[in-house]
Amino acid sequence: MQKITKALIITVFAMMASLFCAFSDPVPLIGHLNYLQKILTEHYDGQEEHNAIKRYELNVTNTGFCRYRCFYSSGKTVYFSFKFSKFKDIDYIGTTSEGKLIFRTTGDDVIVQTYNDKAGDIDSMANLVIIPIKNIEADELNKIKSIATKVKSELK
Repeated sequence: MQKITKALIITVFAMMASLFCAFSDPVPLIGHLNYLQKILTEHYDGQEEHNAIKRYELNVTNTGFCRYRCFYSSGKTVYFSFKFSKFKDIDYIGTTSEGKLIFRTTGDDVIVQTYNDKAGDIDSMANLVIIPIKNIEADELNKIKSIATKVKSELK
């Protein structure tokens, strides 16, 4: 009788574990963040402002921040940063060959810092970040939105 009880308990626990695994998210937070980093880097349009921007940095960190920094030929640097826990929505203006991806936040949650500008160094807040994008399809844009929404819920 004890052998049957032990076998039954083991079977029930194995079935429960299988059930929990079936409904869990197979890709953890880091996988989502890495995907966002990959897709944004692959589709970034550096040619759009080629004359004005000398180089850029676009990073999605493991802690859930999106950081975008532009270094202009004039020496000016503009830095944008927001945390995906404050993500609200994305918009895309343009065509599949080129356009602008707009990340919107719930409030003024985007840090904007300007360095070496003629008007002086400026720190401010905004509710959006605009990133130039090229060669992107609608299904990839939908996936970006879906993953950003998942990341937001995982970071809360």
